[in-house]
Amino acid sequence: MITQKAGLLDQVRDRFAHVEACPFQGSRVFFENAGGALTLKTVVDTSARFAAIPDNQGRDNPASHQLVDIINASRDRMRIMFNAAGGQFFVGESGTELLFRLIRTAIVGAAQGGTVLGTTLEHPASRSAATKWADETGRPYVAVAHDNATGTVTADDYAAYVTPDVRVATIIHTSPVTGMSVDVAAVSAAIRAVAPDCFVIVDGIQHASHGHIDIDACDVDGYVISPYKVFSRHGYGVAWTSDRLTALPREGLIGGPAENWELGTRDTGAYATFSDVVDYFSWLGSQFTDSDDPRDRIEAAAAAIHDHEMVLTNAMLNGTGNLKGLAEMPGVTVIGGVDNPAREGLVSFSVDGVDAVALVDVLNSQGIRTHVRKADHYSGNILTPLGLAACVRVSLCHYNSEQEVAQFLAAMADVVGGQNKAP
Repeated sequence: MITQKAGLLDQVRDRFAHVEACPFQGSRVFFENAGGALTLKTVVDTSARFAAIPDNQGRDNPASHQLVDIINASRDRMRIMFNAAGGQFFVGESGTELLFRLIRTAIVGAAQGGTVLGTTLEHPASRSAATKWADETGRPYVAVAHDNATGTVTADDYAAYVTPDVRVATIIHTSPVTGMSVDVAAVSAAIRAVAPDCFVIVDGIQHASHGHIDIDACDVDGYVISPYKVFSRHGYGVAWTSDRLTALPREGLIGGPAENWELGTRDTGAYATFSDVVDYFSWLGSQFTDSDDPRDRIEAAAAAIHDHEMVLTNAMLNGTGNLKGLAEMPGVTVIGGVDNPAREGLVSFSVDGVDAVALVDVLNSQGIRTHVRKADHYSGNILTPLGLAACVRVSLCHYNSEQEVAQFLAAMADVVGGQNKAP
């Protein structure tokens, strides 16, 4: 775990911009990581450096050649981080845009007839794309119900709805509302056991910052992330696609390369900043393994991140020092339950008689940045079945500390009228 190595958490925090203070608000604790993680300082420097370069890829000059080399090197790093032996990587406008493109391509290009399968757990990025293009192609869209009590969905849940004619299926790796992960490999196996030719597309946007992505172990056809949620910056998304998905018809330039997904000139700085992210994971992993293999280091980083975030969420739920946790506070309901092994660095909760919007405002006034999720088109699929109009989302990352959790719990104790000190 990160805190078991003397000084390592300080080294981690030093690699990120605005860890302890907002440039507009001043001193604050950042528990809004699911809305967009902190940015690596190297990403800030790389962005500025590439923003000043006037050259484009595909020209016959030294600068252009170098830009192409940088893009290719970044794709190689993506392959290591995602653990994908085949397929291809490319960048797009955003994670949402890329999910729409991959899902549209899969549904429109799949064999005639059949159904499209998804779940009620998913973010509207994948649900909206799947329902729209299922309707456009005259296919039923089947939604597997997630478990309200656990805040997730299992392979068995999918298996109950899989039929041999399922053409496309979508999976969310981690819910940005409940914070619970899904066993993608198990779900994919359950789907392929009945519908082996199904195209499987994964929304990995919320999951990516927690470190462990393994395409080769999952047997899927598409995986999408948003780099601003995994220590890079806004303005682009990253997608991986299988060769069989790439082989389907889709939009492209007349006479252009058939395998090309990208439309127009891309920002080399986007690729370069993602290399910074992969290099960071490799550095963090090197603190926990003697291996020089980059993938071994990334696996070690993911394990350390998981352990650290589990300690933080356990402290938030069960208390730390002499501070009560959320589970002990009167009127607090934790979405997905208190003891849930699927949880990944996120706690969403409601407080009886306390408006979630007002609570987020109060916490913000005390320098604790959280977020409200409302029963709208983003989160209504999770909150409405629970009878909640809104909830408070507290999202952690591995650069957060137990002291920051303690600050949050002290503020919460005042808000809910509990005692700061446990009996």
